[in-house]
Amino acid sequence: MKKLAGLLLLLCLGNLCIAQHILTAVIKDGESKEPLAGATVLLAGTTKGAKADANGVVVISDIPDGKQTFAFRYVGYNEHTETLTFPRGNDTIIVFLEHGEEEMEEVVISSTRSTRTIQNIPTRVELIAGEELEEKGNMKPGDIRMMLNESTGIQTQQVSATSANSSIRIQGLDGRYTQLLKDGFPLYAGFSGGLGLLQTPPLDLKQVEVIKGSSSTLYGGGAIAGLVNLISKVPTEERELKFLFNGTSAAGLDLNGFYGQKFEKVGLTVFASRNSSRAYDPSSTGFTAIPKTVRYVFNPKLFVYFSPKTKMNIGVNTIFEDRMGGDIQYIKGKGDNVHTYFEKNKSSRVSTQFSLEHQFSKKSTLSVKNSVNNFSRTITIPDYVFDGKQLSTYSELTYNHNGERSDWVGGLNLYTDNFKEFPKDNFPKRNYDQNTFGGFIQNTWQATDWLQTEVGVRGDHVIDYGFTFLPRISALFKLSPKLTSRLGGGMGYKTPTIFTEETERIQFRSVLPISPEANKLEKSYGANFDVNYRTTLFDEVSLSFNQLFFYTRINDPLLLTNEYKLINTDGSIDTKGWETNVKLGLGDFKLFIGYTYTDAQLNEGGIKRENPLTAKHRLNNVLMYEVEEKWKIGLEAYYFSKQTLNDGATGKPYWICGFMAEKLWEKFSLFVNFENFTDTRQTKFDTIYTGTISSPVFRDIYAPLDGFVVNGGLKLNL
Repeated sequence: MKKLAGLLLLLCLGNLCIAQHILTAVIKDGESKEPLAGATVLLAGTTKGAKADANGVVVISDIPDGKQTFAFRYVGYNEHTETLTFPRGNDTIIVFLEHGEEEMEEVVISSTRSTRTIQNIPTRVELIAGEELEEKGNMKPGDIRMMLNESTGIQTQQVSATSANSSIRIQGLDGRYTQLLKDGFPLYAGFSGGLGLLQTPPLDLKQVEVIKGSSSTLYGGGAIAGLVNLISKVPTEERELKFLFNGTSAAGLDLNGFYGQKFEKVGLTVFASRNSSRAYDPSSTGFTAIPKTVRYVFNPKLFVYFSPKTKMNIGVNTIFEDRMGGDIQYIKGKGDNVHTYFEKNKSSRVSTQFSLEHQFSKKSTLSVKNSVNNFSRTITIPDYVFDGKQLSTYSELTYNHNGERSDWVGGLNLYTDNFKEFPKDNFPKRNYDQNTFGGFIQNTWQATDWLQTEVGVRGDHVIDYGFTFLPRISALFKLSPKLTSRLGGGMGYKTPTIFTEETERIQFRSVLPISPEANKLEKSYGANFDVNYRTTLFDEVSLSFNQLFFYTRINDPLLLTNEYKLINTDGSIDTKGWETNVKLGLGDFKLFIGYTYTDAQLNEGGIKRENPLTAKHRLNNVLMYEVEEKWKIGLEAYYFSKQTLNDGATGKPYWICGFMAEKLWEKFSLFVNFENFTDTRQTKFDTIYTGTISSPVFRDIYAPLDGFVVNGGLKLNL
């Protein structure tokens, strides 16, 4: 009897052993095919799991009969599931994991005139898109200043103490050296550039592309410090209808709406907004930190799909704005013999964009683009009025040929810029009429699996100022699946106008006209080199590290003399430095750390001095906690070191801290933002003007004036 019982027990154990199975897998990177040491596998519905060895091999045992699902995971990669039926053969399976940022890496970059994704472009391009773009929109829904200012190497410089007019400074260079584009069109050049940052809400933007360094080869003059290309949303078959309502503790109100949808043969996008603010002064200076403003924006765009090979779009951008800053008592209607100072800006912008594209084959495409921009602006201060109108056009013909390993793009373009002034006194008019004819050709070549190059040349002839030749070269080195590097360099130029940061500060008053006889093109060259490394620490923490080194030199820079004359000085501006960006991810937490070192020197007649309004050291810190489709919480801290000012003084160093939170539901979300909750203000530790309150002479603005401001609101996605 005992022998029979023992035999039955052995049979049961044998069947049990037979019913337990083993799975062997090799887990690899989906792109590089390299093994992922430390990756894990988990048997669904159980706690059974295992970790891959140095060769990416993982073994999981004690698997029951039947269909079983396995989850393969690795930090920084998307989870992959496999369903297998047991018993099965003893074959080893190979599992490929895709990067968690694959969606971002598949974004096509248009600023380089190629059709390649961001991970395969030799030119270094910084991208602001998706959730990051939405988060910055929560903080400042009315314009794009904050979105750009919180990137390393970029500083939005306020050039008016009372009306908040601002420009973009990249790597220590004045705002006029940054080319601001909208869908590849130079709508914000010359006179119209002064208010461009303040009049561009971010809700209708798909992404923002930033190229730092001399880039005039791409779109012509102006891109000495770099370019910022604002890419608009395009309609999709799924309707997009969004509204954003935002209010601030400084009595600001933003009402924004966007609609987009693609039908069978046509598509449509419409953006409309009303942005307003009351005059606000949190200090005892008596001048507005935030001007009284009312702005209306309406941007409709029609897309026509004639066939799978031919498409067209035509759009209109309209902006109408009244902006008044100055003495807070005067703005509120309580002015008297003492409280008399004001600065009033009345502006309007109506621009059209047209694009027609025809695909001859899968490899070749011809496109035609045109824009017309009409911009008017009147600046009024006591005893002076500046009234001007700019009419500019941009036309371009481009041919693309894309091969398996080599892409070619070439084209011709014409840019016209006509400015007329309507003076109220006998001062000489500052009218000008500038026309530029240009041609360009560019090749992007995949030389090997680890090397890609991008080489381009442009020739521009500026009427009255001559011809300029602009080469550019970039290279991408894929040294390993985790390590890449980019090296690039090019040349740039800027056609002289009276519209600079220096002249904007004094409302262009008494500034003498520009002339081809007395002035010439500002020309530049520059280079940059970066290294990007991505890995995983302790099997749980994702790490992304980028180190950039840059150098730019501008010869014969245009400077304002004490006689209010703009001259090309016998000298140069040299800016060099580096940017360090570190991104760490652990679960639902992400930490971003950025540091910028900028050494910008002005060499004037053999005498060197620091270029004013450039923080030599800058630190960006952002900690984000995000539960997908539920919560977003962020804490920010930014440091600016001391800066040399135009009057010879030195500005104080300071920190700015902020906190934001957003609660998301399926169709709507609520957000709140505590901007600058440490209430850092220049008026706390420095003066902003000399003279009297009736006749102020404003100093450089290098720190916030509005201080601690809370904003919050509602976003609807219908």
